[in-house]
Amino acid sequence: QVQLVESGGGLVQAGDSLRLSCAASGRTFSTYAMGWFRQAPGKERDFVATINWSGGDTYYADSMKGRFTISRDNAKNIVNLQMRSLNPDDTAMYYCAIVSGRPEWATPSTVLYWGQGTQVTVAF
Repeated sequence: QVQLVESGGGLVQAGDSLRLSCAASGRTFSTYAMGWFRQAPGKERDFVATINWSGGDTYYADSMKGRFTISRDNAKNIVNLQMRSLNPDDTAMYYCAIVSGRPEWATPSTVLYWGQGTQVTVAF
């Protein structure tokens, strides 16, 4: 049984940085692409970033490019999302995911497993 457990969310001020982590267990973590998605209240769940199985290729939503960095440590079964220059539009529940298929084509419909989410709130 696959388990994804996110951590690192919280309340920050605009301009601050935050690092989210996702610990995976129960399956061969290193063979899958991993990703982060987010969902703001009243909105759909959106793609944030993905990383391929080796960590060599990363993909980002346009609004995250240059501000967010996704990384993974296959030895520790962890995927991280470093977020910088946060603004109130980044306020959302952030979900870790195991993604099927090509990571550059990831959408919520290509996710195999979801974590429970971690809340990020950015105040003005």
